[in-house]
Amino acid sequence: MTRNSPLLAISAASLLALTACATPERSASNNDFKKTTTGAAIGAGLGVIAGLISGDDSKERKQNAIKGALIGGAGGAVVGNVLDKQAAELQKSLGNDRVTITNTGDRLIVSLPQDITFASDSATLSSGIQSDLNAVATNLQSYPDSTVQVIGHTDSTGEAGYNQNLSVQRANSVVNVLAGAGVSFTRLQGIGRGEDLPVASNLTEEGKAQNRRVEIVILPTS
Repeated sequence: MTRNSPLLAISAASLLALTACATPERSASNNDFKKTTTGAAIGAGLGVIAGLISGDDSKERKQNAIKGALIGGAGGAVVGNVLDKQAAELQKSLGNDRVTITNTGDRLIVSLPQDITFASDSATLSSGIQSDLNAVATNLQSYPDSTVQVIGHTDSTGEAGYNQNLSVQRANSVVNVLAGAGVSFTRLQGIGRGEDLPVASNLTEEGKAQNRRVEIVILPTS
């Protein structure tokens, strides 16, 4: 085993954490908020990687990697702790238990099922979801150090181009409500993914229902 093996092991473990965060578990329960450790691991991993590619020789790179791990781990833990608090507060303020919150350690994903958010083939928000979107807006204003991606998704029924346009319209409908409730437009981005990113099989009605959704992705900026 080489002298740099412990650092490489940290990097490998951190890369696994980053991979897990890139494909978050969508079925996580609303109480699954304890991601401070994950945030620290991600930060440490990024610090190690940055350290290993900097410096003029192997000794300096090793020293930089250790420093990077300590600094990155501390920063990641802070982000993870803030997300824990934000998610817990948002959960308490939501009135519909079908609105789910997933904390990946580096972001929050608030998922709104289509059947409680929009009528079929419509981009007009249902009246019943307005109070929950207002709660999200209030929470975002309490935690201003983030950007927000609102991402619309559909199932595979119908023509792909039509589904893409519908997903964009639905995302923008949610953006408009959040902005109208006080969230700065500069923080908000509406994105349509159409049928391209399913979370379940489109071969069953149950799977299609899971795929029809809008996700509010909260990305910390500090």
